[in-house]
Amino acid sequence: MLPVIEQFISLDGEGPTSGELAYFVRFEKCNLRCSWCDTVYSWDHSVPVTEKTPQQIYNEIKESGIRNVTLTGGEPLIQSDIIELLQLLAADDALLVHIETNGAVDIAPFRNACQAENILYILDYKLPARGMEQQMCMANLKQVQKDDVYKFVIASEEDLNRAVELVNEYDLQNRCQVFFSPVRELIDPLVIVDKMKEHCLNGVRLQLQLHKILWPKEMRGV
Repeated sequence: MLPVIEQFISLDGEGPTSGELAYFVRFEKCNLRCSWCDTVYSWDHSVPVTEKTPQQIYNEIKESGIRNVTLTGGEPLIQSDIIELLQLLAADDALLVHIETNGAVDIAPFRNACQAENILYILDYKLPARGMEQQMCMANLKQVQKDDVYKFVIASEEDLNRAVELVNEYDLQNRCQVFFSPVRELIDPLVIVDKMKEHCLNGVRLQLQLHKILWPKEMRGV
């Protein structure tokens, strides 16, 4: 069984299908406690949880008619039956599946259990301002593939400098897709643009979180 906090259809707010419709499945529980979190309700027991089988979730995705699927949380890769769900999704090449993971879980066992071109990993790297960098699985930086994404949410110049260091050290521009996403209340996006120009980061994209522009950041189900 899988503990589901919410399921909904909305625009994908970030990542390679930003602006397209997506079917979101948000799971309960997270193995990190970042200094700020925009989905605290996924782990603080403040909202009800519905236990569903992988087959139920797959059926509901198919009934929606939506092609893009985002598995998020919380942390999807700590769920006990997640591989069974991934295998169902992988067998359906009409779907494009994004697994949004917090970067603290080794993706190799999941990729080995479920080799499929329609399943991509969107990995967050928790930079210094989040207070969780020591929990990052550094092996993931070498395991990502060309269609995967490394996302750096940047809240300070220290964060920005660390993100640039990691991109260069692990050659992420040539290894996967890379997104720099500013916390707009804390850093001017133009500071990030200047840093990208300074370091000639050809393979990095600045991305503003579309869902936070369209809707209040506290709103759920969007």
